[in-house]
Parts: sequence; structure tokens; C-alpha cells
Amino acid sequence: MRTNRLAAAIAAVASLSVLTACSSDSSGDSGSGKVTITVEGWRPGDQQATIDSVKAQAAEFMKANPDIKVVPKEWQWKSDTFPAQLAGGTLPTTFRVPFTDTKGLVARKQVADVNDEIMALPYAKQLNPTVMEAAKGTDGKVYGLPSDVYANGLHYNRELFTKAGLDPDKPPTTWDEVRTAAKAIHDKTGQTGYATMTKENQGGWILTTLSYAMGGRMEEQDGDKFTATVDNDATKQALELIKAMRWEDKSISGNTSYNWGTINEAFSAGKIGMYVSGSDVYNALVTTNKINPDEYGLAAIPTNGGADVGALGGGSINLVSAKATKAQQKAAVKWIDFFRVSKLVDEKRGIEDAKTLAASKQPIGTPTFPQFDEETWQKQQAWLKPYVNVPTAQMSSFLTGMFEQQLIAEPAAQTQALYAALDPAVQKVLADKNADIDALLKTANENVQGILDKS
Repeated sequence: MRTNRLAAAIAAVASLSVLTACSSDSSGDSGSGKVTITVEGWRPGDQQATIDSVKAQAAEFMKANPDIKVVPKEWQWKSDTFPAQLAGGTLPTTFRVPFTDTKGLVARKQVADVNDEIMALPYAKQLNPTVMEAAKGTDGKVYGLPSDVYANGLHYNRELFTKAGLDPDKPPTTWDEVRTAAKAIHDKTGQTGYATMTKENQGGWILTTLSYAMGGRMEEQDGDKFTATVDNDATKQALELIKAMRWEDKSISGNTSYNWGTINEAFSAGKIGMYVSGSDVYNALVTTNKINPDEYGLAAIPTNGGADVGALGGGSINLVSAKATKAQQKAAVKWIDFFRVSKLVDEKRGIEDAKTLAASKQPIGTPTFPQFDEETWQKQQAWLKPYVNVPTAQMSSFLTGMFEQQLIAEPAAQTQALYAALDPAVQKVLADKNADIDALLKTANENVQGILDKS
């Protein structure tokens, strides 16, 4: 999900004491003899049906685990609030952070060591080793469970495609086709053909996605040394495309204040023809933004061809507070297993989860990048099929290419600082038709290298 914190926020987290509390609600076991844990429940702004679904699943979990009391909380990871919550001890007992944050929190001993509890899970050895790397510390131990694993995709409005004379069942597969489609949407409907996030590190996140799709890489690693390469030809090509669409075609939005939430809102309102985000964003579009499902389409990230192109991927790691008692740590891993992961590999649990979601009309079947192998994923799709309520036929371009497209991990070192350094470049290109792309990328590269050298 995108990672949306400021570089300054990372510095704030890094400076916190290793003794910093990670949860003010994990103060110990309750006097009733039950272990009490607070858990991440729903995002601010979610519909009541989403809240009811989480509460129903908590009740189901507590029925199966009468010695554990689960208290869901409204919470969402945000770059500008996470450091203060970490410092102030107001996080839930268990919470999710982006892949890119985990190793830093582990190094600073701000999360619990739950390696033994996770490795005891029946499916532990079936988890994708590449995905699991994001949950490990430098000591090789596993500190959390991955979930919401995604590959970025192209989200598009089928109704705007139709009005523009485009075939909504044949979304763009190259960036030249994206440009052509965006211009057609703008010229024939008056709406924005394509838009991009621009701030809170999300402009850099999406620019990195485009660079990957054109064969670029943002860092090079040689042992422990990282070299910034954000000024590569592919990143330049991506910015030149954005600039041409903005000032020549007038098809791309000049909005320089889009973040993950506001671009979702505009897209759901039918004001944007296409944008790039995580493949799983449909859930938020439904539960928070009330999108019309008939208008939604999802395609694989367009590429320009070549061996090095691919889709940027990431996800979340479910972690446990460093201040949780051992009993709370075990209870938290049980909850993460129940709420996030076991439904992907255990048929009984998967069906139970689907029924609970269906009862509250929550999205079922939204594409995420598989945490297990293709065989396990195919089995899951078979038992899930009777309950799927998302328009998978309108997501076929993404689904058919999911196991074929190369998934490229986010930059490994100082990820958020790198994204933050690229935000101004995206904003400048959208705001100034005379923007000097070479100079912008040179400055960004120097800034990132300086951060890498210090770290």
C-alpha cells in the first residue's frame, strides 16, 4: 500500500529509543484470566459494514479461542502519524507496516521476536521465500507475517473507456497505448485521462513503478554498499512521458496534491480514466469510496518490452508490539494467522472467512499477489469461487498475467527517503512545462546518494 511517509518521519522513527513503547493497549493480561490484545481493525472512513465484518470475525475468533479477548481498533498506517504513535505507545498490540519498514523496526527492537510462533504454523514452509525475506531481521529470524502482497496494476474506468470509443475489455499493454487512451478519454469525455500520485512519497513510489516497467532500477548494491541510480534512462523516459501527456496532450491531471486517499476518491467519482496503484486497492474503492463496480477495470502494468521490465511489488508485514507479554505475543500471532493468512491456505478457514465477509457485503476475490505458489493459489480460487463478489472478469488482464509478469521488489535501502526525493520531480513536471528533467533527476540522485552514504 503503499508507502506514503515522509523522509523526515523515517528519521523521527530512527531516533526513537529502542525502549519506545509500541502499544499502550497491550498492558498485560486481563484480570479475568483471559489474554487481551488490541488489533488493527478498520480504516478511518470505512463503512459500517466493514466495521461489522471485523467485529464478527473477532467474535468468531474468540469463540474458538475463549482464553483470548480481541479488541479491534480503528487504525491505518500513515507516514505522518506512525512515528508519534510508536513513540507515544498508542499502536495496537498487532499492526501492519509496509515491507520496507520492517527491518528498521526489528533493528531498533521496536517489535517482538515471534519467530518460534510463526515457524510453528502448519504452512510456514509453504510461504513464498521471496515474500518472507521482508519479514526477517538481519539475524535471519521471522518477526511478522506478510499479508496484502501486491503487484502494482493499471486501474481504469470502463465507462470512460466506452465513452471515448475504447474497448474496455482490451486495456493498454504498453505506455504508448496508455498515452493514446488517455488522450482519447480527455478529448471525448472532458475527464482526466490519466492521473498520478504526487506527494507523501507516493509520487516517488509510482514513478519508480513506471521506471521498473520501462526497465529501470533505482539502486545498485555491492555487498553493504548501495549506489543511487534514480537518474537512469527509464526514469527519465517515464518523466518525459508524464510531461508530454501533461503539456502536449493535456490528458494527464496537473493536480500536484494527489495521495493514495484523494486519488482513490477522484477515480471512484469517475473523474479519472486511469491511474497506477496496488492491485488490491479495489477493496478500499468499495468500502471507503463506494465505487460503482460496473465501471471498474484492472490491468497488468503496461511495459515497453525487454528482459528487465516488470511490476513493482510490495505488501504489509503484520508485527507485534515489543511491549506485549509472551502470552500476548502468542495470542497476536494466532489472530494474524486467523484474520490475515490461514484463509489463503486452509479451505475450511477460507470458506468461513468468505461467509463472514459475504454476510456484511465485503469484497471477496480482489486480486493480490500470491503469498504461496500457483498450485496453492489455484486451490484457494476453487473453494472461494462460490463467494466471489468482485468483477473478476473485469480484472482478467491482471489475473492472466499474474504469474508471468516479473515482480520487482521495492528499492531495498532507504526506500521512503528515495521516494520522497522523487516527489518534487513529479510535481515540477506537472506544474512547469519547462521543467528540466535531467536537472531534477540529478538533484534527486544526489539527495538519495547522500542519504545512502549516511546510513
